[in-house]
Amino acid sequence: MITVIRDYAKLDRSVINVIVVEFFVQMINVSFMSILPLYMQVEGYSDAEYANFTSYRYLGMLALAISLGMYIKGRKILPMFYIAAVGVPLFGLLILIGVHIHSTVLLMASHLLWGTAYTFIQIPVLPYILRNVPLHQHTSAITLNFATWSIASIISFLFIGVFNTIDPVLFNEKNLLFGIVILSFSGIYFIMKVNKTEHVPTLHEKRSNLKGYDWMIIFKAMVPTSIIAFGAGFTIPFISLFFSNVHGMTTAEFSYMSFSASFIVAYAALWVPKIKEGIGYKRAVPLTQSLAIMALIVMATTQYYNYMSTAIVIAVVFYLVRQPLMNIAAPMTSDITMKYVGSRNREMTSGLTSAIWSGSTFFSAIIFGILRHLNVDYVNIFLITAALYSIGVIWYMILIHDYHKREKAGLIN
Repeated sequence: MITVIRDYAKLDRSVINVIVVEFFVQMINVSFMSILPLYMQVEGYSDAEYANFTSYRYLGMLALAISLGMYIKGRKILPMFYIAAVGVPLFGLLILIGVHIHSTVLLMASHLLWGTAYTFIQIPVLPYILRNVPLHQHTSAITLNFATWSIASIISFLFIGVFNTIDPVLFNEKNLLFGIVILSFSGIYFIMKVNKTEHVPTLHEKRSNLKGYDWMIIFKAMVPTSIIAFGAGFTIPFISLFFSNVHGMTTAEFSYMSFSASFIVAYAALWVPKIKEGIGYKRAVPLTQSLAIMALIVMATTQYYNYMSTAIVIAVVFYLVRQPLMNIAAPMTSDITMKYVGSRNREMTSGLTSAIWSGSTFFSAIIFGILRHLNVDYVNIFLITAALYSIGVIWYMILIHDYHKREKAGLIN
C-alpha cells in the first residue's frame, strides 16, 4: 500500500491541484445525484419531475461537449478549469434556491448552466493529464483523477450521515446540500495554485477540419461507451430513490451506506495500476464488470421480496459489492480508449465521450421519468441497465482485442 501511495505522490504538483479542483466539483455532483432527489421529494416533487429537471443538467453537458472537444485542440486547457471551479458551485446554489422557491424556470435554467459549467472540467481534464504527465505515469494520474468521485463521495456522505444523525431537523437535506455547495467554492483556491505553464501540442490542421480525425477508430471506441452510458442513466441518478422508496432507508442510513461503498471504491481504485500490470486489460475489464452486473441484478430483485427483513440487507451487501467492481474498470477503459484512438483524436474523443454520456443520460432520465409515471417498478428499470451493461462489456472485449491487435501491428505507440 505504501508503494502505491508513493507512485501517486510522484505526480506533478500542478496536476494534483487540478485533480483537487475536480474533487470539489465532484462533491457537488455526488451529493446532488444522491441527496437532491430526496430533498425534492420532501418539497413535494415526484420522481418524474426530478427526472425531468435532471435531464436539463445532461442537456447542458451535451450542448457543449463536441464543440469544446474541438476548441481545446492545440489550445491551453487551464482556463477551462476556472470556469468549472466557479460555475459548478454557483449554479448548484441556484438549483437549491430553485427547489426552495419552487421556481420551474430557475430549476431548468440552473440545471442547464450547471451541466455546461461541469463540462469545462469533465472534457478537458483527461487531455490535460495526457499532455502534462509523463507516459509512465498516465495510468496513475488517470486513476487518481477517477478516484476524485470516490473520495468526494466518502467525505460528502460522511458529512451528510454524521450531521443528519446529530440533528435531522437542523441538518436536513436542504441545509446539508447548501453546506456542501459553499465548501466546494474552495476549488477556486486550488486552481489559482496551478502552474500556468502547460504543454500544448502543435496544431497541424484546422480545428474545424473534420476530415483530420480517424472517424472509424473513434466510432469503434465509442460503441461500448454509448451502450453503458445509456444503461447507467437508468440507475445511477436514481439509486437513492430505490433505497428510500423500496426499502424505506433514511437519508442518514443511505449516506452511511454510500460512505462505505465509496471508501471501498476509493481503496480498490488505488490498485488499478497494479491490477493492470498483473492481469492486463483483457481479463480485468470483463471480469470486474461482469461481476458488477450480477451484483446489480441481485440488488434490484430485492424489490420482489422487500417485505422480508433480509431484503434490505441483501440489497445493501450487493450494492457494496457492485460499486467497486463497476468503478474499478472505468480508469482502465478510459486509458485504453485514449490510447486506442491516438493523440490526434484524443480531444475529439473526450468531447464525444462527454456528449455520449450526457446525451445518453439525458434520454435515459426522460425515459425513466415516463416509466415511473407509468408506475413501472424500479427493479424492471434496473434490469434494463443490467442488459445494456452486458452488451457493453462484450463490446469492450472486442475493443480490447482490436487494441492489442493494432498494438502488435505497430499502429499504437
